[in-house]
Amino acid sequence: MAERIRVMLTEEEVDARIKEIGEQISRDYAGRQVHLVCVLKGGSFFMCELAKRITVPVSLDFMSVSSYGGDTKSSGVVKIVKDLDEPLKDKDVIVVEDIVDSGRTLSYLMELLGQREPGSMRLCTLLDKPDRRVVDVKVDYTGFEIPDEFVVGYGLDYDQRYRNLPYIGVVEFD
Repeated sequence: MAERIRVMLTEEEVDARIKEIGEQISRDYAGRQVHLVCVLKGGSFFMCELAKRITVPVSLDFMSVSSYGGDTKSSGVVKIVKDLDEPLKDKDVIVVEDIVDSGRTLSYLMELLGQREPGSMRLCTLLDKPDRRVVDVKVDYTGFEIPDEFVVGYGLDYDQRYRNLPYIGVVEFD
């Protein structure tokens, strides 16, 4: 089965929105430091661009979880592949994700990280697919709300391909 990619959000649209989110986070955390927790692998592209646009002090950590495998839909089974390197106790944490889909992974992850006693914790996602939600998740910072289409680019992949696209595209199968 062959696939092609249709542009949904241009590189310029994505860059402009990330700048706006960075400005909002900078206002919300004025006088404080934020600790960004990137959900790998997809969130890395978004987090790097976001961190550059935040004007308050920023520290970073990375976590890898999986619920997709090689499929286009979440399996619902969350597996921690790589845990954080640093404790979260008393830190102002922002979990940075590429996309919130069913909500299963993020609900699990937010609950797990909340048990580590951060001073505060918020969720930031580049893309949100509310039509796919099966578990309620509070998203504090959203780049774009998108329809239920399988998207790639800007860190999002299809079977480890297309992460490096500088825009958000829709995978269309022939």
